[in-house]
Amino acid sequence: MATKPEPPERATDTQSKRFEFAIVGIFCLLLLQALVWASDFLIPVTAACLGYFVLNRPRRLLAKIGIPPVASAALFTAILTALIVLLLVQLSAPAAQFIEDLPSLIEEIKQKLTAAGGTLEAINDATVAAEEIIEDQNAETVEVEVVSDTGIAATLFSMAPGFLSRILFALILLFFLIASGDMFLTKAVQSFERFADKRRAVEVVHSIEDRLGYYLGGIAIINAGLGVAVAVAMYLWGLPSAVIFGFMAFGLNFVPFLGGLMGATIAAAVAFVSLDGTWAAAGVFATYIVLTSIEGQLVTPMVISHRMRLNTTVVFLFVAFFAWIWSVIGMIVALPILIVLKIACDETKSLQTLARFLGDADDAAPAPTRVAPAGDD
Repeated sequence: MATKPEPPERATDTQSKRFEFAIVGIFCLLLLQALVWASDFLIPVTAACLGYFVLNRPRRLLAKIGIPPVASAALFTAILTALIVLLLVQLSAPAAQFIEDLPSLIEEIKQKLTAAGGTLEAINDATVAAEEIIEDQNAETVEVEVVSDTGIAATLFSMAPGFLSRILFALILLFFLIASGDMFLTKAVQSFERFADKRRAVEVVHSIEDRLGYYLGGIAIINAGLGVAVAVAMYLWGLPSAVIFGFMAFGLNFVPFLGGLMGATIAAAVAFVSLDGTWAAAGVFATYIVLTSIEGQLVTPMVISHRMRLNTTVVFLFVAFFAWIWSVIGMIVALPILIVLKIACDETKSLQTLARFLGDADDAAPAPTRVAPAGDD
């Protein structure tokens, strides 16, 4: 029995959908390449935009008492600049010493692991034997040894000017964003024709400012307390440059899932060499994990009682994606970006399906402020 040919209209619609799908795929690939290629520009821009959302509500409060946006912008950027300068001055000496000692620290860890015997020694012997076999087979080849005088410290210090320039660019952009007042919000409202759409756009922006500012402000204060606790604990354990571990705990605790584990692993590695004992390293690791667990399970839920639940898998994929394209900084800004996306979807009726997908099983309706993976109760 012969099949009935499709009507010309249906065939045209099918081809149009395939063409649109191809266009969307090409756009996504180009967007991904642009995010990677323009990371040096996009990272400070993203940080400045997040800072604008956080500081725009305090700027409005200051405007009610007669302080113009330019003065508020100058005040906020001056405070941030002073904090960054103070941080760099206080960390410059211990950070330089830590970076200088890093190669010898890594070498000592290798030597201690090799001297531990057992499986590690057998693996090392097998590796040496394999290298000897390969060298014997390639005995007639010309060996070229590349010697580099650039150590880890020199490499890291060479990256400092670029890092500082991105910080300066983010601060300048943040100043102009805050100094502009509600200009961008006004422009966004003017792009809508219906009054209901204008009002909805204002509600979405205000919701993002309130909930993102509440989250980032509260978490920053809590992480600062965690950093102090970690620094004191590492000092009591006798680790060198304990203040470094405090600032490390402050920054890494913004990273879901992996931040605490990364910090505990680094601290344990340093303790393995500095304290000369496996049990001491295990104690340092356990202390770090206990402090982060107390923060995540007790302090944060008590201080920030209202939470916006997020899909754990989505959070992990978001953090992994931004870590892939923007390295460590991407891991830190991934969750705030996801928060903005979730809030925008919560406040937009046409995006409620995506909002429910980003939320966890208990996220039936928009819930304000505190953001946590499903496992953080």
